[in-house]
Amino acid sequence: MTENALFAPAQSPLDIAVLVLPHCSILEVASVLDPLRNANRQLGTDAFHFRIVTPDGQPAPLTCGIELPASGPLAAAKGTTLLMVIAGYRLAEVATRPLIRDLRRMAHQFAAIGGVDAAPWVLARAGLLDGHRATVHWEDLEDLAHLHPQVTVCPDRYVIDRNRITAGGAAPAYDLMLHLIRARHGAGVARQVAQSFLQPPRPGHAAQIAPPPGPLTLDPALDPRVARVLARMEASLDAPEPMAALAASVGLSARRLESLFRQSLGTTPGAHALSLRLAAARRMLTDTTHPLAEIALRCGFSSPATLSRAFRRAFGHPPASLRH
Repeated sequence: MTENALFAPAQSPLDIAVLVLPHCSILEVASVLDPLRNANRQLGTDAFHFRIVTPDGQPAPLTCGIELPASGPLAAAKGTTLLMVIAGYRLAEVATRPLIRDLRRMAHQFAAIGGVDAAPWVLARAGLLDGHRATVHWEDLEDLAHLHPQVTVCPDRYVIDRNRITAGGAAPAYDLMLHLIRARHGAGVARQVAQSFLQPPRPGHAAQIAPPPGPLTLDPALDPRVARVLARMEASLDAPEPMAALAASVGLSARRLESLFRQSLGTTPGAHALSLRLAAARRMLTDTTHPLAEIALRCGFSSPATLSRAFRRAFGHPPASLRH
């Protein structure tokens, strides 16, 4: 997998345009957008900006029978960094000559272009995958390879090759978005997003229709002892364990555990545990009417004042501001 600068640690927001073609699945759209939305929620800031566009700016009819509104036509994607194209059925109807022409004309404006499910067909017809590795839905792998020999077609779940990104369907698109979140904002944030959806991501090189993995792991290189400590932290937000106890639970010294955390997540166990508790508090503030004292108690803070001080240090404003 040859990655690009979008998949690197970053503080600046990433602007994404999602070109939704008629007759694609709502699950494919959600698999691209919802992980990004959730990452923004976990981070407490708009780290990902996204807009929906369609070929003509009109709402796109989806396979489930609803129409998806758009911010405008493909031209409205101008100024974004990443263009993600989502396509499903009836390609002969939706991959029109004007659309192919516009994609060719605008391609140079984006730092990267991606395609989900059948969209690699559209990109290939526009000549935008020539000389690149790419994937497509497993049912179409052989046909795409036969009709577009200038594209190196792979059976992977998703493929990143320089400035081209392709995913084989809705679930691989979800995996891809988790990979993007992890690359830009760390494994801790990506893990929280995956936990929200109760769905462990799979690596891009995995087969599209292989059986899913067992435990929820975002990074094959993540030390299993760190993973167990993460699970303990997430299960005890209301009663956080001392670092010495967490380390002892996996047979490590506190110093060794801190070293492993820095290697795996770029932070300390204490800082990560605090970020989990503050993220939980923020969700309760925005999603419930629980009083601040109850939220503090359920998130492991000794008092509302303690929560308020930690919240202000982390986010720059008091918890009460979210209730306004």
